[in-house]
Amino acid sequence: MLQNLEDLKSEFSSALSGVKDHSTLVNLKADFLGKKGKLNNILKSLKDATPEVRKTLGMRSNQLKETILADIEKKMTALELSEINEKLKKNWQDITYRSSIRDQGLSAAGYHPVTIIQREIEDIFTSMGFEILDGPHIENEFYNFEALNIPETHPARDMQDTFWFQDMKHLLRTHTSCIQARGMETRTPPFKFIGPGKVFRCEATDASHEAAFHQLEGMMVGKDISVANLIYFMKTLLSEIFRKEVNVRLRPGFFPFVEPGFELDIECLICGGSGCSVCKQSGWVELLPCGMVHPNVLRHGNVDPDEYNGFAFGLGLDRLVMMRYGIDDIRHLHSGNLSFVSQFKTY
Repeated sequence: MLQNLEDLKSEFSSALSGVKDHSTLVNLKADFLGKKGKLNNILKSLKDATPEVRKTLGMRSNQLKETILADIEKKMTALELSEINEKLKKNWQDITYRSSIRDQGLSAAGYHPVTIIQREIEDIFTSMGFEILDGPHIENEFYNFEALNIPETHPARDMQDTFWFQDMKHLLRTHTSCIQARGMETRTPPFKFIGPGKVFRCEATDASHEAAFHQLEGMMVGKDISVANLIYFMKTLLSEIFRKEVNVRLRPGFFPFVEPGFELDIECLICGGSGCSVCKQSGWVELLPCGMVHPNVLRHGNVDPDEYNGFAFGLGLDRLVMMRYGIDDIRHLHSGNLSFVSQFKTY
């Protein structure tokens, strides 16, 4: 009789593996556990067994019944999930794919304008011997602040400007300068590289500001680097990007990680310098903070400032895109609007 239970267990396992639908599984359950089922037929033979065999056989029969019920329930769940997924697959609809989008032929938008310009800039700097580096979006305070000569009391650490994590030691990076800090640690001068990427600031949005936007920072370190080298590379970049000569101005500016520091402004290409919402009626757009790398930043990067120097710059990539394509509101770049992005299919 015990052997009959073992044979029944094997028979059930084999039959269960071949079940493909709900109705077959229900019939299988009835075949093994119903009143006229195979397990019940074995239990009917207990009246002819000895007390010892009856006790053992009864216990084993209950165990087998529980095993069969558990396996059937597990199989039932798997079949139901499979049926649901199959129905969803057949009846799936993209609720964002409205008739107006289909009518405009916007099923494929092409590259985002920020991607287009970033790749162009990377090609320009690669042709001038620069490396392309990347870094994490979630940074610690050393690389985001201390390594860049930003002390603990600096306003950039205020909650109004920075998205801090709960431990107050990690944050969403507020600039791509931390890519420079990491890059210096693993390189020996002379070197030059750029680091493009998305950054995050806790601030109100308007036509020229977003809480999440794109920057591109660069650095060149070697011997006898001067402001003239900085101006040359920046003018080369801008003339290549805009494919024409543009009016720029260089004015003094303070940044903890450079000394001396400058603000490179570009004449607003939206209004031609006459004043608009993008340039805040000034005719100029702040585009490119830059300067000579501060000695403290070099020291944090394991570079001897008595032997080497260099320049660094930070480019507002989104603003550059706006100038290039005549976009009057930065929020268009982050709207996810296919009607907007589709305009750049041919670029």
